[in-house]
Amino acid sequence: MIQRLLGEVFSCVSDLAGRCHVESAQARQVPLCDGLPVTSLHVDHRDKNTVFNVDNVAEARVDIHEYQAKSILAKFGVHIPPGGVAYSADQAVYVATELGGAHWAVKAQIHSGGRGKAGGVKLCRTYHEVTSAAQAMLGSRLITNQTGPEGKIVHRLYIEKATPFERELYLGFVLDRKIERIRVIASVEGGMEIEEIAHENPESIIQVEIEPAVGMQPFQARQIAFGLGLNLKQVSQAVTVILGCYRAFRDLDAVMVEINPLVVTKDDQVIALDAKMSFDDNALYRRPQITEMRDPAEEDPREARAAEFGLNYVGLEGDIGCIINGAGLAMATMDNIKYCGGEPANFLDVGGGASPERVAAAFNLVLTDPNVKCILVNIFAGINRCDWVAEGVVQAAKDLRIPLVVRLAGTNVEEGQKIIRESGLPIISAESLTEACEKAVQLAKGH
Repeated sequence: MIQRLLGEVFSCVSDLAGRCHVESAQARQVPLCDGLPVTSLHVDHRDKNTVFNVDNVAEARVDIHEYQAKSILAKFGVHIPPGGVAYSADQAVYVATELGGAHWAVKAQIHSGGRGKAGGVKLCRTYHEVTSAAQAMLGSRLITNQTGPEGKIVHRLYIEKATPFERELYLGFVLDRKIERIRVIASVEGGMEIEEIAHENPESIIQVEIEPAVGMQPFQARQIAFGLGLNLKQVSQAVTVILGCYRAFRDLDAVMVEINPLVVTKDDQVIALDAKMSFDDNALYRRPQITEMRDPAEEDPREARAAEFGLNYVGLEGDIGCIINGAGLAMATMDNIKYCGGEPANFLDVGGGASPERVAAAFNLVLTDPNVKCILVNIFAGINRCDWVAEGVVQAAKDLRIPLVVRLAGTNVEEGQKIIRESGLPIISAESLTEACEKAVQLAKGH
């Protein structure tokens, strides 16, 4: 939900001394800033001090489940524990028997971190415990520090052969948009969220920037591995893991790869015990294998419906529905709504070629939010045409039961305004962005 608004992930925890140079943060404190993992960030848009900016909606991501991320990384040489997916308690026991051994981890598969603390990961020693854990998790609503109070329902489990280990490490790859490079972040403090590491033990953080012209080099992976305090045998395996993660990130248009924890076993094996991957949805047209991994149950149904009509939609928590063309204008409009004392209910960009049908679809989408008390349409037509938009507005407004404010500017604005005026509908027009936002805020408050 709100996490999808954060376009910059893992950006600087500290400044680097030089490009492609690994630096331990021992020399200074590493500040906690915007650049925490997207899976760990939350923004309360009810806070009046929250300012929307275009970077916050610059990137729409596609998340996949842990078991899917592991299957991908395994193809790139990353060592993972054996495991299998289960959709019922009986299947969970069957997978455990197929895996063999005497200990298994039963993991809830939802798009969220912090599952262990919320009871979404259980270590089982008998088949009966596997059955009990699976029955308890499946169909339950798991609430973590990243899902919000509404939580997420568990529809599938991952049964994994338990792996005893001696050390937990952290390894993450992120597309750092500020420097236009992939940033690698590693730490000897695994099993914790990266923001906790940065706050409690900043000197443990190691960073590398990857020069895109040459890609990640083996010497960089070795520097990271030695920086994590691994011995020679472990370093060799860690280099394979690090380079494998980089290749998966690069080759599949990922925006984030995270292994937390990356564990070291008694026999010097380096294994990815948990994994997360996120992908740029703009690249899905060339990554059909990633598209097939999408889980609609984990996505906002409104966003999925918007994608069907070619609309860019992100649900928020306000009461003023926004229908706007262009991400920049949408962000400026939401900023103005907040400046005027209101709260936007969504980000919705109808794009440059909004036909009457797409505009009507946008209205229907906004109205699926029961919190919406007023709708604001703000169109600056360049490629688009105001008369097309006006036709869609009139078509959608015929059965509307809440106030509607419309501001049109640009191509065919006179024709569009004429269509609005002659519709006979109680549509409130505005000449400027500020006027439109002020009227929308007043109407949402019942004034």
